[in-house]
Amino acid sequence: MALKVFADRMSQPSRAVLIFCKINGIDFEEIRVDVLKNQQFSPEYKAINPMSQVPAIVDGRFKLFESHAILIYLSCSFPGVSSHWYPGDVSKRAKIHSVLDWHHSNLRRGAAGVVFNTILAPLNGIPSSPQAAKEAEKILMRSLSKLENFWLKDGRFLVGSSQPSIADLSLVCELMQLELLSEEECHRILSPYKKVVEWMEGTKKATAPHFDEVHEFLFKAQKRFREQTSKKESGKNEFKSKL
Repeated sequence: MALKVFADRMSQPSRAVLIFCKINGIDFEEIRVDVLKNQQFSPEYKAINPMSQVPAIVDGRFKLFESHAILIYLSCSFPGVSSHWYPGDVSKRAKIHSVLDWHHSNLRRGAAGVVFNTILAPLNGIPSSPQAAKEAEKILMRSLSKLENFWLKDGRFLVGSSQPSIADLSLVCELMQLELLSEEECHRILSPYKKVVEWMEGTKKATAPHFDEVHEFLFKAQKRFREQTSKKESGKNEFKSKL
């Protein structure tokens, strides 16, 4: 039986797991869980992941959720996975774990908070908080600075590696959600961090062509969101001109 990956391609962690499987030639079946339709709360899916989040996997009788745990499991369980993704050396693994643990409380909080409060909530009729968006941006900027000046200070990839690890893939997929912002906003946030931008490009190239293929869903959403935002802005300007 092929590995089953339950995912929504609008989810950053889901994209990381899908790309990892594709780049390493892991045979799997992708099963979409549409988060916007609340499919993650169905009894069938909650039997796989009681936390009602994506992604999750089923490998035979084994069920697992949390993307970082999934990436570690896949690295250790499937033959043919390149060692640079999750090295056998304990000290190198520990450094990867330190990045992944840091990510949850910093980069993910910042990036997801900005995108949710500025784009996703308003477009889906969910109450959003400008104050929450400001606080999230502060966390994001601090996190980008740490990436630039600490995590990427010794090499092309995280913690001084010459090739990407599961940490690089996870964090770059996280930052890709900033593409949902306007082009100007995305540039404003990322452009001061030259190493971060180069690292993102390096990770994309190292996982081509699967990186862009899995992100195609995001790029289509980007186009749709930017068109909707543009219509709202033009409507506001038209209203002001009539006053």
